[in-house]
Amino acid sequence: MRRIPWTHYASPQTFYGLAGVCWPPLAVLALALALAGMWVGFMVAPTDAQQGEGYRIIFWHVPVSWMSMIIYLAMAFWGVVCLVFRARLAGMISQALAPTGALFAFLSLWTGALWGKPMWGAWWVWDARLTSELILFFLYIGFIALTSAIEDPRRADRAGALVSIVGAVNVPIIYFSVKWWNTLHQGASVSLTRSPSMAQTMLWGMLLMALACWVYAVAIVLYRTRSLILQRERHADWVAQLPELSPGVRP
Repeated sequence: MRRIPWTHYASPQTFYGLAGVCWPPLAVLALALALAGMWVGFMVAPTDAQQGEGYRIIFWHVPVSWMSMIIYLAMAFWGVVCLVFRARLAGMISQALAPTGALFAFLSLWTGALWGKPMWGAWWVWDARLTSELILFFLYIGFIALTSAIEDPRRADRAGALVSIVGAVNVPIIYFSVKWWNTLHQGASVSLTRSPSMAQTMLWGMLLMALACWVYAVAIVLYRTRSLILQRERHADWVAQLPELSPGVRP
């Protein structure tokens, strides 16, 4: 069986071409999955017996919350790759991940507030999970601010890698906060070790939305990484030969 030459795509030049092929169909797939997930979640899924129609916010809240944590762990992974192998592409991918992760963290807090007002009677409480999610959002903002403030790309990559690796400690705190402390936030409705505590239709709606967020994240990160590659490699000969760049336009 022929092996995929993963190391071949570690080069910014080859990754640029691969990302250009992959991101458009992934963006279309993400839109289709999101539309299907919203249709199932908001039109097909039954009304919750205790929370009424207000529970439907979870079809956005839960997937974006998952992704806010997963993307930060991905940033930490690429941070380790950047520090250990000094890979330029790893630093670019980390920087491409950060805005999307910050967006998901913001949406997690915002949709959580929309759900919390009718359920708890307050837009915000200093609950362990909410507070740790807010810290995650600030970590994303700090990463973006730090890497943007350093002019030397290599130094920015190393500084960002350290922030992402250290900040990754907060992710398990978010996940296990409802078990470690007596919090207002409800426990997980979906688990790998037990049956889901929701109707099958609700589960399908949530999983479709989660998959849509996954695919969207991959598509937008590929697109953003291409932009970063053009910025950093703008003096390279291969950039000047790209057919999509007109002779009078350079990144």
